[in-house]
Amino acid sequence: MLSFEITDEITADLKKFNELAVEKALRIRSLKPDARDAMARYARISNIGSTTRIENAVLTDPEIGWMDETLERDARPTAFIKEKRYIEDKLSKQKERSIEEVAGCRQMLLIVFSQASELFPLSEATIKGLNRELLQYYPPASPYMGKYKVVPNNVVEIMEGTDVRKDVLKTADPGPITEAAMHDLVRWYNAEIRSHPWSVAVASELVFRFLAIHPFQDGNGRIGRALFNLALLQSDETRIAEVLPYIAIDRHIERNKGEYYMVLRRCSEGKFCQDPKEYRIGYFVRFMLRMLTDALESDVDFYAERYEKFNALSDAQRTVLAAFRERPEERLGLKDVLSEIDMPRRTAIHALSALSDDGFIQKTGRGPATKYRLAF
Repeated sequence: MLSFEITDEITADLKKFNELAVEKALRIRSLKPDARDAMARYARISNIGSTTRIENAVLTDPEIGWMDETLERDARPTAFIKEKRYIEDKLSKQKERSIEEVAGCRQMLLIVFSQASELFPLSEATIKGLNRELLQYYPPASPYMGKYKVVPNNVVEIMEGTDVRKDVLKTADPGPITEAAMHDLVRWYNAEIRSHPWSVAVASELVFRFLAIHPFQDGNGRIGRALFNLALLQSDETRIAEVLPYIAIDRHIERNKGEYYMVLRRCSEGKFCQDPKEYRIGYFVRFMLRMLTDALESDVDFYAERYEKFNALSDAQRTVLAAFRERPEERLGLKDVLSEIDMPRRTAIHALSALSDDGFIQKTGRGPATKYRLAF
């Protein structure tokens, strides 16, 4: 059973979301395989970018998109090790940790979305394995990755643009309390996810209780949000599982990051409870339902339209766009672009204007000071 009551308001939100999921599943089915593949990649990049930035990473979606494209050429897990020097040479040196976090998060999410059915029933070993995947490229994490915490930790909010850390929730103590809470949580989840009529409610409770335990020394927020996707993919609600790869829930959480932390505190009153019934998880369910609904309402159409626009690009526009993709964090002027490609000046100007209008690049400045930067 759930640890909270599903109110009439939550029921209404769940029904609205399920109806929307059916509608968007039909929309996705009408698209060609190439379009669906591109949309899933756009959503993956957005999720990676947002879930890492919530934890204070600094890479933008265009930079992550370029990294993803680089790593996709070699689908093996060793691709990042092979390409790491090349990636670091392209991006600023102060972004090294973010690069490592993005590479690990990408690998973790690829596993979640490609192996969800094989990972059921969920086990603590699987969750520990996801933590190892997440932290594998960050050398300081090697002593503790894939292991439950041995030092107390809290859920903290890092204030935007600063190093100020605000405590949100005092989590479970390390040792027997964390181990017992994780054992109970996994056992509860496996019994509920395919028997309860509302999988979103089960997924929300799973994530909230996981975050309140905070079982690992590092990576709990990213693992928790990945588990939300994993739970929905493992549920018997096939329409939800069908649309999930094409939306970026974390993009919407990032946009509402302050509220996300506020809701975590409101549900818990700032402290871990051994009895989950002492929490007020309904607030978190309603928040996650709103994020899901916002994602469904906007993302499927947004990514489909982006693919259509990309398909319609002229050869000249694709050539200019490729120049920006080779310099993913830089602002380029017309002169910079022309130094990268062999193209008449007038053709390049028209291509830049079209790419800017379609949202593939962002324009700043005026006249001779006009610069463009890769957008996602």
